[in-house]
Amino acid sequence: MRLALPASPCTPLEDEIEIDPAAEPAGGLSRRSFLKAAATASAAASLSGSGLAEKPGPTVPPKLSSVTLQINGSARPLQLDTRTSLLDALREHLDLTGSKKGCDHGQCGACTVLVDGRRVNACLTLAVAVEGSEITTIEGLAHGDDLHPMQSSFVEHDGFQCGYCTPGQICSAVAALDEAKKGELSVVSFSSGNLSSPTLTDDEIRERMSGNLCRCGAYPNIVAAVRAVAQQQGLAKTQGAGA
Repeated sequence: MRLALPASPCTPLEDEIEIDPAAEPAGGLSRRSFLKAAATASAAASLSGSGLAEKPGPTVPPKLSSVTLQINGSARPLQLDTRTSLLDALREHLDLTGSKKGCDHGQCGACTVLVDGRRVNACLTLAVAVEGSEITTIEGLAHGDDLHPMQSSFVEHDGFQCGYCTPGQICSAVAALDEAKKGELSVVSFSSGNLSSPTLTDDEIRERMSGNLCRCGAYPNIVAAVRAVAQQQGLAKTQGAGA
């Protein structure tokens, strides 16, 4: 007898096998049962060989360290696991939740903060590694009720939609303009030949902000917001900024 089952990529192997009813034992192990048991044993052996079935090893106890972080002009003493990222220290230990955890792999820029004026991905930076540095988060850019010019520009030009990436975008934009003031160049600077004093065209702004992703796609308004502040600071032409 041959089992007639519809063809399917999921059809079990035993369903394609000739089975002689006279050969089936009356009360013993049938061929079908044997094949199923063999397949189960093979799968278990495969998992065991790949390490997936192994029990997890012992948990490594945390190594705590006393650290004082200079954040937004204030000294903040903490007792942290030495493996704690700056982002987790800000969010979980200091309740500074403006910096967002997006990818947690340094790819989206939502966690961007300023360390000694330089933009860094807080999710990839160990908190203990920045002790003694001046750390500025989105909460530290404003002065009381007076927003930072970049914050005001993002509001004016509607440079956000859901707002999740906005704190990182703004911190990155502030640092990008400071870098341009210092004459630091980008790939666009070299391709355009603008090497002596880079003017922040829209192409320059896009390149310098390329490490910050906006899943809502608000890029045109983000560029407009950054361009407006760059014009205020004399880093971009007021007319014909370039597309």
